Amino acid sequence: MFLRDFDRLACVSSNITRSISPENLTGKPGQGARTPLEEGSARQAARDLGTGWKVNPYLILASGEDRLLADIRGQGSIRHIWMTPGTGDWRNLILRVYWDDSPVPSIECPVGDFFACGWGEYAQISSLAVCLNPGRAFNCYWTMPFRSRARVTMENRTGGDVPLYYQITYELGDVPENAGYFHAQFNRVNPLPYKQDYVLLEGVQGQGQYVGTYMAWGVNNTGWWGEGEIKFFMDGDGEYPTICGTGTEDYFCGSYNFDVGGQYTAFSTPYSGLAQVIRPDGAYRSQTRFGLYRWHITDPIRFQKSLRVTIQALGWRSGGRYLPLQDDIASVAYWYQDKPCKARKPLPSKDELEII
Repeated sequence: MFLRDFDRLACVSSNITRSISPENLTGKPGQGARTPLEEGSARQAARDLGTGWKVNPYLILASGEDRLLADIRGQGSIRHIWMTPGTGDWRNLILRVYWDDSPVPSIECPVGDFFACGWGEYAQISSLAVCLNPGRAFNCYWTMPFRSRARVTMENRTGGDVPLYYQITYELGDVPENAGYFHAQFNRVNPLPYKQDYVLLEGVQGQGQYVGTYMAWGVNNTGWWGEGEIKFFMDGDGEYPTICGTGTEDYFCGSYNFDVGGQYTAFSTPYSGLAQVIRPDGAYRSQTRFGLYRWHITDPIRFQKSLRVTIQALGWRSGGRYLPLQDDIASVAYWYQDKPCKARKPLPSKDELEII
């Protein structure tokens, strides 16, 4: 996808580019930087300069508010999302995206997890699909086609007002007939029940391709935690999957416990990374926590009828035996599908989302 996008840069197109931000809430031509000074979020800073300067660079999301950030009509695709929420409580800012006129969001995730930063702390990511840049700039480059409408909302569950800077850049123009709709599904289990696989994704019916995984993995035991296998149950698979990995670090394109010199070693590459290692501090930060991503950009998992994805949580116990773990695991699964989402399980409650 990204390599094809690079190839098409030289091609002149009839598509048109638009962008929605607090300085142009509709994306319409000639409507940028028109907020009257007295209505702007930065009216005090711009009071000597007036309308046309930097008058309204951000919005304030009130506590409990579910704000419409973008409502795009027509056919096209979202090409880039940039945002920087003014709080570290990213688990309680819920991003939703609706395709066409579907009442069910195809994307419903805490904003930090969607941008592969699930622990409420910044960690740089330099990948093709997602970039996290200093100081806390979230960037998404997944292509997101729509055929008649795209709606983007943000719900504020933090309990306080939150400043939000954002920009959603999109193209209007013909969408290929076989273009799928982008989906993202969040899940969190804490603790994982003993001897139970963690479910990354289930209930997908239709044709499409799985394109990425983000995991925020909190370890509740000492020792190595990543012996578990990822499994893709496709197109009617029963007890056993079609695709089965060999270990957690192997799936995230590492090896041997991500261990260099006796230490977990963070890395960020175009397709995969162990972007975050949060280490115990000897006091109240008692557990080790990890943020991992894997983008299937050149190797999408294509399915024709159905898809279910699971991963095991395994460590080691005495006698060289596997130990089923009961860890704190959250995840986002990313995929394209031939139809917008028709149903999804409810997002966990605020207490169930909390990083504890």
